[in-house]
Amino acid sequence: MTDTPDRPRRRLRRAVLLTVPTVLVVAVAAVAVLWARLPEDQLDVVRPGRLEVQKAAQGSYPVGVLTVVVDARGVRVDAPGRAVWQSAPGRAFVTGARGSVSWEDHRGYFWPDVAIDGRVGNQSVQSVETGGSAVRLRGRLSGNGREAAYEMTVSERAGGAVLDVRVTDGGVDAVGLVSGRSGGAAVHGFGEQFSGFDLDGRLLPVVVREQGVGRGVQPLSALANLTNHGAAGTDQTTYAATSTFVTDDLRGLRLDPSTPESHAFAVADLRTRDEIGLNVWSNRVRAQVSAGADPLDLVGQQAAGEMRPPLASWVNGGAVVGLQGGTAAVRREVDALRRSGAKISAVWLQDWTGQRRTSFGDRLWWTWQPDRKRYPDWDRLVSDLAAQGIRTTTYVNPWLVDAKPKGDNGIRNLWEEARQRGYLVKNAGGQPYQLDQGGFDAALVDLTNPAARAWYADVIATQVLTRGVDGFMADFGEGLPYDARLAAGDAATEHNRWPLLWAQTVQDACRRAGKPQCVTWFRSGSLGMSGHTPMFWTGDQLVDYSAQDGLASALHGTLAAGVSGWPLVHSDIGGYTSVNAKVRDYTRPSDLNARWAEYAAFGTMMRTHETNRPADNKQVYDQDQRAAFARMTRLYAALAPYRAGVVQEATITGVPAIRHSWLVYPGTLAARSDDQFFLGGSLLVAPVLKGGATSVRVVLPPGRWVHLLTGKTYDGDRALMVPAPVGTPAAFVQADDPALPGLRSAVQRAGLTSTG
Repeated sequence: MTDTPDRPRRRLRRAVLLTVPTVLVVAVAAVAVLWARLPEDQLDVVRPGRLEVQKAAQGSYPVGVLTVVVDARGVRVDAPGRAVWQSAPGRAFVTGARGSVSWEDHRGYFWPDVAIDGRVGNQSVQSVETGGSAVRLRGRLSGNGREAAYEMTVSERAGGAVLDVRVTDGGVDAVGLVSGRSGGAAVHGFGEQFSGFDLDGRLLPVVVREQGVGRGVQPLSALANLTNHGAAGTDQTTYAATSTFVTDDLRGLRLDPSTPESHAFAVADLRTRDEIGLNVWSNRVRAQVSAGADPLDLVGQQAAGEMRPPLASWVNGGAVVGLQGGTAAVRREVDALRRSGAKISAVWLQDWTGQRRTSFGDRLWWTWQPDRKRYPDWDRLVSDLAAQGIRTTTYVNPWLVDAKPKGDNGIRNLWEEARQRGYLVKNAGGQPYQLDQGGFDAALVDLTNPAARAWYADVIATQVLTRGVDGFMADFGEGLPYDARLAAGDAATEHNRWPLLWAQTVQDACRRAGKPQCVTWFRSGSLGMSGHTPMFWTGDQLVDYSAQDGLASALHGTLAAGVSGWPLVHSDIGGYTSVNAKVRDYTRPSDLNARWAEYAAFGTMMRTHETNRPADNKQVYDQDQRAAFARMTRLYAALAPYRAGVVQEATITGVPAIRHSWLVYPGTLAARSDDQFFLGGSLLVAPVLKGGATSVRVVLPPGRWVHLLTGKTYDGDRALMVPAPVGTPAAFVQADDPALPGLRSAVQRAGLTSTG
């Protein structure tokens, strides 16, 4: 039979109809395979079992001003007028585990796989001894046919007590310390957590790692995970996880920063309503426990005994403006901002060492010397800015790259110097551990080697903090691989401690450079780190408003960090991470810079960032952005006298400058809100956290509250919507607060009052 003219077309249609479903099935199957291979945290803990207390051990045991009370239900440590710690009634407060933790890593992301093959969750207290400056409890742990001996000493410390737990035999790899709490009492802290102030109900890994790109924002997160092996992160990935917490019971705990084991990987178990478990992968847990009369007192007691460096006063005078592009671009944008009336305290020139293009965007040459092609008159630029009252800050991190590919024979090859001296972290084969940074390889300076640390501090002092430079972003700190070979110590312990070693190196560099006004800021965090640096920042937020990874997440991370030992925290105005995900191009909405600047105007440091894709994003110096940004810099400068007192208090006491309402007005309706904050004890701010909004919800504490910019008075102890057009952020001071007249006068003198 002869084909009719339309028969080939019918066959083609049938072939297409048969092929398309096949292609779709294959594509879906491929995505499913990729999704199944995505890394994730595999966590396990030993849950506390029964507690048995021998009668001979029961009693009250004094140690200094403390009393350790041991009875059939458990143990309590009393200070005058309050309990600083207690166990959960009838359940073990020390547990042990045999097992291991293996790690999958990819470009600074680390995913633990906890395998427990022996659990000793039951506990007995067999004896109690007093002597010298401590009370010592001894007993046995048991379970699944295994036993182990432990001892726990209780001693005094400023602000509370020290609980030092050691498993003395039984081959235990991890020790659990279980604290009691009243049923469902809120738990706050564990470092810079971005997923809400109350962590009750969570199973939380304590590991320093990349924060993630998107963290649940869709479709970006799905695409980042599929194309970059889990790069989206989760609601518990953070640059700064620490074993520290406070509760609504007005009790707190942090592991002792001076003890190496305190930096070991841990898992916090907050799933049981009357206890908080902390399983530390070490055979020792040394915890500092505290209590307070109110939340502010509690945080101060927990921070007691740590000396923190002051923040240089020059930061308080205006914005630190992030600029790139070379000498001409910097001069042009500074002039434009100054003509718009912006207050500028410094420029932040992260590309001072040169720029390279990668698939992620504009990245830097980690060679840590001025790029003379990009900045041919670097010294003149810095001195000209200084003549205008503008300081210069730059960028550095603990990684080195081989300088040969840069093709600049006029600079030192610091990577080669460090390699020849044996100053680089090594891999299992004893060679420098070169790690993919997304388009180039780099190696870490081995900060466990005192000679390497001194060498690198001297490099920073002589190459970075020179020619008039007064500070820098001290980036990274979270990337030490768990299989690295170090000059001293084990990577399993040193990984979470690495940001502390980095901060100590930077502090030494500032000292060597003779820069008492040096300002450095870090995103990665370890226990005890605030004793070595004046400032932190919340890392690389997405260029949006989202609570997962945008402006709202920056606020939430700041509030958690504030009760975890970071008293001074700020963020990149406008966010950092910009990604063209093809199905959606994530760039800054037109009002994001203005709203983020409003938030930052009430912060501790006002600093902008151009993002990883400057040409594709709105910048604060663009013609349509300048006026709003300049207005907020003037507000920031107007608040300088008030802020100076808040920052000084934070530095001395460890109480955060930016405070959750729970810290200032506990027990009120306002204490339940995570989307507002206090700067110090007087100034309440409700930032706009939604694009296109012209009003914002604020929960006022009891009393009468005066809008700082409009002068309008509101009745408190309620939630309400307040007008918040761009340029008129919602900020309030209680009507009878002694700070109100000075604050109102300052904004009036700066011409910032409004009727909006």
